[in-house]
Amino acid sequence: MSDWLDEIHWNSDGLVPAIAQDPTSGRILMMAWMNRESLALTAAEGRAVYWSRSRNRLWRKGEESGHVQRVIELRLDCDADVVVLQVEQLGGIACHTGRESCFYRVLRDGQWATVDPVIKDPQAIYAGGHGHD
Repeated sequence: MSDWLDEIHWNSDGLVPAIAQDPTSGRILMMAWMNRESLALTAAEGRAVYWSRSRNRLWRKGEESGHVQRVIELRLDCDADVVVLQVEQLGGIACHTGRESCFYRVLRDGQWATVDPVIKDPQAIYAGGHGHD
């Protein structure tokens, strides 16, 4: 039996885009990157582990905010180059801006309009003044 990780078409940086989705509402919560190690850890731990390109290290979603993503199911697209994580978003906040989803802006009349409210002030989420968790 081949290693399931070998079936993924990693990009030139050894990464694959990972989309976190709420399986109940179907809402896209966020997009991040995964490398082979983070995807293997995600499958093993049952919680989302991403690769932070800015910090050049593994990033367990919720490690600073407490807003962990419990993985219900992993899906791979037909081209094997995008992963979808069906997740239970603990705390209801996926975005570092304090919103439910990172996709909170809609194009209206040639402008990006913010349509989703802040659920929790990011300063309260990241007491240490950090950005993304």
